[in-house]
Amino acid sequence: MNDLREVLVVGACAAGLSTVEALRRRGYDGAVTVLGAEQHLPYDRPPLSKKVLSGEWRPDRTNLRQESALTALNAEFVLADAAVGLDPATRTVRTASGRALTADAVVIATGADPRVLPGQDGLDGVHVLRTLEDSLALRESLLAASRLVVVGEGVLGAEIAATARTMGLAVTMVGPQPMPMHAQLGPLVAKRLAALHAERGVELRLGAGVDGFTSEGGRVTGVHLSGGEVLPADVVVVAIGAVPQTAWLAGSGLELDNGVVCDSHCRAAPGVFAVGDVARWWHDRLNALVRLENRTNATEQAAAVAANVLGENLPYAPVPYFWSDQYDAKIHVHGLVPPGAEPTVVDGSLEEGRFVAKYDRDGRTTGVVGWNMAKQARIRRQELI
Repeated sequence: MNDLREVLVVGACAAGLSTVEALRRRGYDGAVTVLGAEQHLPYDRPPLSKKVLSGEWRPDRTNLRQESALTALNAEFVLADAAVGLDPATRTVRTASGRALTADAVVIATGADPRVLPGQDGLDGVHVLRTLEDSLALRESLLAASRLVVVGEGVLGAEIAATARTMGLAVTMVGPQPMPMHAQLGPLVAKRLAALHAERGVELRLGAGVDGFTSEGGRVTGVHLSGGEVLPADVVVVAIGAVPQTAWLAGSGLELDNGVVCDSHCRAAPGVFAVGDVARWWHDRLNALVRLENRTNATEQAAAVAANVLGENLPYAPVPYFWSDQYDAKIHVHGLVPPGAEPTVVDGSLEEGRFVAKYDRDGRTTGVVGWNMAKQARIRRQELI
């Protein structure tokens, strides 16, 4: 877009900020507006379930940039004003306060919202974790509690369980998967993670569904399992995934299906792009639509989106990657671990607590998982096809 004079980024998150920075690095010197629903300048979310929740970090340590660095971007940040509608034809975004913001290119970076369970809204003591306020509210509840039930055995649920155990709470993790992070790690490494949580005192009640809560006086007292058992709880965290934040785009004419559906250039419509957790784009290498919810993708995809906003037409086809820190385990996952993939430990050993496992299916290496061997896992990433 050689005549690009103004870019509007909807979402003041890591993906949104990274898009602005990438535009400036590529020499774009036109106007940039960043619209954010939260009151905060861009901050980092991964520390919320670990450093902030444990109290090791003050909230301001999550700030992604110093204010001087943000000022140097010469971008206007419009905060605490959510987007409520988009007209792709004119590239005009309407906001909750009544603003109408129009630009030559719009980048959608609105992220995702936590999934919730029926009956949790308005019930004191039941939390989700997505925002800085969520993390601080959960920490306050945990400091006054002794028993936590984590509903969800994925990355976020496992991280919260680990943090709460280090804070001294009795923790129970419940969810339908047979082991923590089973879908992301496969059975070999997930079994090791289950053993780690059990060694640290987490009660694992996995392979079980949740169909509600018990309460007294408007406050949660327990989690009701689908089999009829009730797990007592002072505090409950629901960590069962996230829903792309696309409701504000209803009626826009964009294709919305588990995110904003885009082509391989992350383009949803002429002059309209999507980035980060909200984007579901065509991945040429995987030959499929893909949506990734992790910090690394937010940054890498932003670089591709910025290039394509400026007219470079580069397909975005990364090797998926995420990490998770739990207790003293640092887990790094490159590529994918599809069902049925065969694992082989290629560096270190499970017994040492330092290893790399690679996963093969149909003669192809699809994924690499490192456990306290980040460098070796990164080297093995080169074997992915």
